[in-house]
Formats: sequence, structure tokens, C-alpha cells
Amino acid sequence: MDPAVVIASLLAVTTVVAAAAWARRGRALDRATSIIQRLRDEGTARSRSLAERDAERSALLDALDEGVIRVDASNRVTEADRRAHILLGHEPGALPGRTLMEAFMDPAVEALATRTRDGSTGAMTVELRPSGADGIVLTVRARPTPTDGGLWLVLEDVSELRRLQRIRAEFIDNLSHELRTPLTTVSLLAETLEREAEAVGGAIPAKMRDRISKIEIETGHLVQMVNELLDLSRIEGGGTLQMSDDVDMSRLAADSAERLRLFAERQGVTLRFDTPTGLPRVRGDAARLGQVVVNLVHNAVKFSPDGGEITIRTTASADVVETSVEDHGIGIPRAARDRVFERFYKVDRARLRAEAGGGTGLGLAIARHVVEQHGGRIWVESRDGAGSTFTFALPAADASQGLPG
Repeated sequence: MDPAVVIASLLAVTTVVAAAAWARRGRALDRATSIIQRLRDEGTARSRSLAERDAERSALLDALDEGVIRVDASNRVTEADRRAHILLGHEPGALPGRTLMEAFMDPAVEALATRTRDGSTGAMTVELRPSGADGIVLTVRARPTPTDGGLWLVLEDVSELRRLQRIRAEFIDNLSHELRTPLTTVSLLAETLEREAEAVGGAIPAKMRDRISKIEIETGHLVQMVNELLDLSRIEGGGTLQMSDDVDMSRLAADSAERLRLFAERQGVTLRFDTPTGLPRVRGDAARLGQVVVNLVHNAVKFSPDGGEITIRTTASADVVETSVEDHGIGIPRAARDRVFERFYKVDRARLRAEAGGGTGLGLAIARHVVEQHGGRIWVESRDGAGSTFTFALPAADASQGLPG
């Protein structure tokens, strides 16, 4: 064969192969380009979505009246919205990178962060005044983040709420003082009238003597209500508790309940005591804690039938001392159990034992405030028609942990 023909054939074959290879490479290049473009478009869309989400979150945070701060596991601020900067008195953008102490200038917030990370469930709260005694009042709520050991802190300005509470307390305090003197005078006059009516004897009709007696009873209720309103106002103001007593709750519960033994006997009710010695002591105000026991026992007597029994019991665990008052009276309907500690709230069936004396609806509210100011909690367990058990738990004086949740 002619060499020229062979060379021409080889060149033709080479050209065809090269063309096919270039075609395959072009198609692969087109596919790769298409994939790269798709990934680029997806990345752009994802970046746009993240940017829009960040913008929406920033807009939402700016629309809130609360400040929001995020801190990492080392208590350093990583994010803070505009409102947080305003509430803490910092220039915009100044908070990220600061520690909690640098941001708040208050060790209570660091303590809050520590307690939250130590396993306390839900959000925890502390109240502080970052601008001094005459400045705004902030509540700081902390909640742990689910993954990295950080925290979300929510700041709320409660200055107006505290101002209104102070005005309300001052109003109640002033009103109670103004009412106490005339009511005491009316009570004394009614008592004098009743004694004079008894001295005269049959010269005064029985109906009139009965009305004089009712005036004295109702005036006594008003005096009690005024005194308890004043008491509750002072307790809520936090200025009357002397948290320096080393209290033996077994002895305090027994002594306090014993003051009501005569009242219980008049109602045909027996007081039983299960107050062992040697329980851990609690730190607090003995007089106020005794008032809690008296209020609970007084309620139990009012709602117990003739011949009923009331048991006053104290128990202790490793870090908590519990005091309970158990009766076997009319019980509390389920719908009312969540409200019995509200001020002025009365269960309708309270009228069933009218001879025990009407209540003001303030005794349990006072008990709740006293217990909570001692770092404790109070609750009721009841079966309608089968009695109730009111219990309050206080941290032992040497307890390093708080109350169980």
C-alpha cells in the first residue's frame, strides 16, 4: 500500500478519535459547569435565606420591649439586641465580647448564670438596678441553650410596675392606718353596749341584744381585715422580716398551734402533734413563720366538723424541713385549689362553719408571701369532702442547695 495513503488514513482516524475525545470532554465540561452553577445558585439562595432570616430576627428583637442577650459557655456576650444596649446604658454594639460582669456590673447575674447551668429547670430570674437605687429596675431571666452550654438572657424594664406596686402598698398602708382607729372605737362601743345590755337584762329585747352582738362580731371582722391588709402590705414590701433566727420548726409549730387549742376545743376539734425533735433548723423570722402555722391551723379548725382531728406534723429530708397541717373537714373543690392562696379568695363552702368566725381571705395569701420570702414553697393537697393538707417547705439552715422543683 502506498505510504501516503496509510499516513492519510492514520491522520483521518486520529482526527476522528480526537474529535470524539473533545466532544466527550466538552460534554463533561458542560455537565461540570452546570453542576457548579447549580451549587452556586443554591449557595446564593441559602445565603439570601440566612440573611433574610437574620434580618427578620433582628427586626423581631428590635420590635420587642425586652432586651435579649446571648452568652457563651464562658459567660461572654456573643449577641445583644438594641434594647439590651439601651437598658444597660451601653453604646450600640458595645456589648458583644464583654463578660457578664463587664456588661452588668453586678455579681447577681453571674450567680444566676451559674444556677441556671447547674441544672435548674426552666427559666430563672434576678432583679437588679444597673443605674443605682434611683434608676430603672430590671428583671433578668436566664434560660440555657440546648447545645453549646450558652445562655439566653432576657431583660425587662419593670420600673413602672414596681412604682405602681409601691403606690398600692402605700395606699393600703395609709388606708389601714386611717381605718384602724375608728374601727377600734366602734368595736369598743359595741362591746360596751353588749355588757350594758347584759346588765340591764330583760329590759332590752332579745332581738336588740342579738343585733348588738352581731355589730361587735362584724366590726371584729373588719378590724381583722384591716390588720391583715396592713400586715400583707408590709410583708410584700419586704421590710418586716428578720431573717436572723435559728428556728426549730418542730417546737415552733407545736407552740404556735397550742395558742389555738382553746379555740379548737370550743369548736369540738382535737389537735394532734407529730413534731419530732432533732430536725435541722431553718434560718428565718420565727414570729412570721409562727404566723404561718397559726393561719393554717385556724383555717383547719374552721373547716373541720365537730369531733374532728387536726394533725400538725414536721418532717425533714437532707436539705428541706416540711411543716404540714392536716384536717379531715370539708376539703377544697378541685377548681379552687389553684386559687386558695390569692388575696380575698374564699371557697364558697367556707360559710358552712359560720360559728367558727368568718375569714378575710387574706390568711393564706400572707402565709404564701412569708414562705416564699424565706426561699420556700407552700401547697395544698385535698379531696373534696375528705379534708385537706397544707404543707410548706423551707430550706434547712445548712442546706447548700435550693428547694427541689
